[in-house]
Amino acid sequence: MSLDGQFTFHDVHQAATDFGNRYHLLPSMVLHPGSVSDIAATVRRVVLGPSSGLTVAARGEGHSLRGITVHPGEESYVDAPGGSLWIDVLKETLLHGLSPMSWTDYLHLSIGGTLSNAGISGQAFRHGPQISNVHQLEVVTGKGEAVLCSSTHNADLFHAVLGGLGQFGIITRARITLQAAPKMVKWIRVLYSDFATFVEDQEMLISATKTFDYVEGFVIINRTGLLNNWRSSFWPKGPGARRPIRISRKNSVLLGGYQNFDPENHGVMMQEVDELLTKLRYIPSTLFESEVSYLDFLDRVHASGSSCG
Repeated sequence: MSLDGQFTFHDVHQAATDFGNRYHLLPSMVLHPGSVSDIAATVRRVVLGPSSGLTVAARGEGHSLRGITVHPGEESYVDAPGGSLWIDVLKETLLHGLSPMSWTDYLHLSIGGTLSNAGISGQAFRHGPQISNVHQLEVVTGKGEAVLCSSTHNADLFHAVLGGLGQFGIITRARITLQAAPKMVKWIRVLYSDFATFVEDQEMLISATKTFDYVEGFVIINRTGLLNNWRSSFWPKGPGARRPIRISRKNSVLLGGYQNFDPENHGVMMQEVDELLTKLRYIPSTLFESEVSYLDFLDRVHASGSSCG
C-alpha cells in the first residue's frame, strides 16, 4: 500500500496505553500518517479488504498532518489538524491576538480527541463545550472516505462525529471559532463549608449577565496539607489569610473563577471583581487571588503536573 507516512510494527508500546492509564493493549501496528489519504486508505483496507479480524482506533497526540492555519477577520477561525494539540492551537492563535472560546482544563490533548467527547471547562456555561464552537470538520468515515461536513453540509455526520466517541469517523481536521484573546486574567479562589450555599452562589454566577468569564468548583478534603496547598501560588487577601486554614467540617467546596482583562483596564476589572465577590457567601478568610497571563492560566494543569514531576 503506497503511503505518505509509514507503518510501525515493532515500536508500538507508546500507542498501547490510553490517556487514563487504565488499559494497555498492544496494537499489531501503528500508522504514522503523512496525509489524510493515508488514514482513508488504511480504513478502506481494513474495512473493505479481505477478512483479517483487524480493527482501527484513532490515537491522538501522535501526528500532525498539516499546519495550524489562523484566519483573522470579522468571523475569525482556525483550521487545525485532528492530531494537533490544543496547547499548540492556543500558542498559534495568540500570535494573532485570538483564541478559541471554550477549552478543557488540560490542553496537551488532541483536537480530534476532545471533539470526539465534548470538551468542557469553566467557560462552558457561557460558550458551550468545545463541540459547540466548531464550524466544519474533515472526517474519515468507516468506509475510508474523507468527507467535509458542517451543520449545513452532511449535517448528520457532523453532529454524529462531534461527541460521538470516535464511533462515526476519525476527525482529521477541524475549523474552530475564535474570539479576541485577553492578555491577563484575575484568578479567584474561595472556600465554602456549606455545599448548598456553594451551589446557590455558583448558579447565581453562571446565570448572571455580569459575571466571571470562567467558573469552576470542586470538593477538597479537609486535611491540612491538601487544604493549604491549593492556595500556595495565590496572594493572601486580608490580615489572617497567611495563617493555615482550619475548618471543622470533613470536606470543603472550592469555587474558582477568573475575569479577563487587559493591563490598561486594570481598575475597571478590579471594581467588577469586587462587586461580584460582595454577592458571594464564602468563608471570608479563604479569599485568594492572583493575576496571571491568559496562557499561563489555561496551561495551569500541565504546568502544575510538570512542577510536581
